Amino acid sequence: MTARKTTNQGFTLIELLVVIGILAILLAITLIAINPARQFGQANDTARRSAATQILNSIGQYTATNGGNLPAEVLNGNYGAQNNVPLTLNSTNFPNLCGQLVPDYLPALPVDPDGNDQDGIEEADCASGLPTANPVVPWDTQYQILKDGNNRITVIAPNAYTPPIQVTR
Repeated sequence: MTARKTTNQGFTLIELLVVIGILAILLAITLIAINPARQFGQANDTARRSAATQILNSIGQYTATNGGNLPAEVLNGNYGAQNNVPLTLNSTNFPNLCGQLVPDYLPALPVDPDGNDQDGIEEADCASGLPTANPVVPWDTQYQILKDGNNRITVIAPNAYTPPIQVTR
């Protein structure tokens, strides 16, 4: 009589657990390297920097068109050099500025990507003085404007992922 040799063709529980553990470690390392939250934060900061530059450029274009005069609300506002306190660019602090810049210098005022835009569109519609498609909430860009003693204007994005974004001219 010859003894018959039996071979197992499956994996042991230990082997399966080791492979699953290795895959979990590799997945964790990959997620840390990619870091989706950081990627979204950086993308939003790029949008913020672009929007701040658009706002500042539109104020500059308005100034150039109007003989070097800043918009009255920006020039005469009770903020900036005296108090070093920026004002949020919204319909309360700058009720006429939106109408002065839109549509001649901007199609619409940009709204911070993490702002309180109620309609899901990241721009404020100044024609009605209210956010696009939402006539209940006044417009609010979440950006801030600061004027220094030399009438230099700074647009600030305080909600930035990194330190606040500031663009000055």
